[in-house]
Amino acid sequence: MNIAVAGGTGTVGRHVVSIAKGRGHHVVSLSRADGVDLITGRGLDEALRGVETVIDVSGPRAVSTKKTVDYFTNSTQNLLAAEKKAGVRHHVALSIVGIDRATSGLYAGKLVQEDTVRHGDVPWTLLRSTQFHEFVPLTVSVASLGPLVLVPQMRTQPVAAREVAEALVDAAEAGPQGRVADLGGPRHEELAALVRAYLTRTGRRKRAVKIFVPGSMGKAMRNGDLIPKPGAAVGRQTFREWLDTQPSAPK
Repeated sequence: MNIAVAGGTGTVGRHVVSIAKGRGHHVVSLSRADGVDLITGRGLDEALRGVETVIDVSGPRAVSTKKTVDYFTNSTQNLLAAEKKAGVRHHVALSIVGIDRATSGLYAGKLVQEDTVRHGDVPWTLLRSTQFHEFVPLTVSVASLGPLVLVPQMRTQPVAAREVAEALVDAAEAGPQGRVADLGGPRHEELAALVRAYLTRTGRRKRAVKIFVPGSMGKAMRNGDLIPKPGAAVGRQTFREWLDTQPSAPK
């Protein structure tokens, strides 16, 4: 199969590219590094020639509601228009568990993306997953304030990015299915505990402090609304197993 991966250089995208190639598919990456701009549509028509399936794991660096909504509105509309022109037969998109209850920031953008895909002209599959294990070092990076890491009160069920990628390639191979079962990791966790474990493993001299996040997002984090419901698919690798693969602090 000829597969194009939007966001093929990102956390999940690089795994999607590797797995799809390993299964014998011909894969092209759609990113600025590859001469493709999803926001403007530059390079899309040429990149999608002969492509049968697009897997969209792209995303913005911004976290504000307006910027993420604008990003997914423009990028998804451009992708679907170019796919229709190129005769693409299947659009696979990665979304996030719980976006119906946490309707701000990235989650608001994902709601727009899902709605655009559902009402588009290309047959589709949507997979919602929980946060990846890599969400923890990202939290440390963006939420550090001096020696402190301000960690939202959050119940989570983190999943391996590679296992999400495997599920996306499986979906591409299966053909359009609509929304498939959500995917989460094997264990319920508390984000602050994961951050502390990561800080210890990597030797960071920081202290994780739980903070209360107001609004629908904070409520969804605390209530477990971002955890899959019964019947969801369950990944294999626990956060601790992933953490063991990360470089440890020098002794």
